[in-house]
Amino acid sequence: MDGLRGAWLSLLLLTSLAYGGPVPEDQQVPIDLRRTTLIVADMAVSLAFYQEALGLTVAYDQVIRTPREALDDESADRSLRLVLLQANDDFIGMIGLIEYLKPRRPARIDPIGPFSIGSTVLLFNTPELDRIFAAARATPGVRVLSEPAQTSFPGYGEGPAIPVRVSILTDPDGYVVELNELLVERLR
Repeated sequence: MDGLRGAWLSLLLLTSLAYGGPVPEDQQVPIDLRRTTLIVADMAVSLAFYQEALGLTVAYDQVIRTPREALDDESADRSLRLVLLQANDDFIGMIGLIEYLKPRRPARIDPIGPFSIGSTVLLFNTPELDRIFAAARATPGVRVLSEPAQTSFPGYGEGPAIPVRVSILTDPDGYVVELNELLVERLR
């Protein structure tokens, strides 16, 4: 992984930390990012990572038959399992996990490499980086790209540098996950 590219990506993703709370109503835009949905190979393995290691909680867990208009037709038995996970908000910033049950979906033939065009990076902040990183790295299928290390990013405007501990790994399906510990209480 190109360290400079990863550092700049982290800086861009840190921008959301500047506010630390909801945007004032008079500054809101007419759209919310509710969740990011990941297609996974094995729900149990993914839940071991996101729920058990990272500590997200399950907000929704259902098997859904599709197409919905063919629910009475047994020959159209297609289904998926959708699990929605949340951290500290039940409306925004959630992660969805989909496992296709019938028919099973094949793995990508041409997997996307970390920090390449088309890849996804999920960034989590935690004051318990060492504990959560250790639990995450112990999950089967997880690959550590970088151990927790302190760095700093340029501040906002004329503000001071932003100290942060950054670690990067991939989840069991290859999605890049940054687990970071912000070393200041509030950026603005």
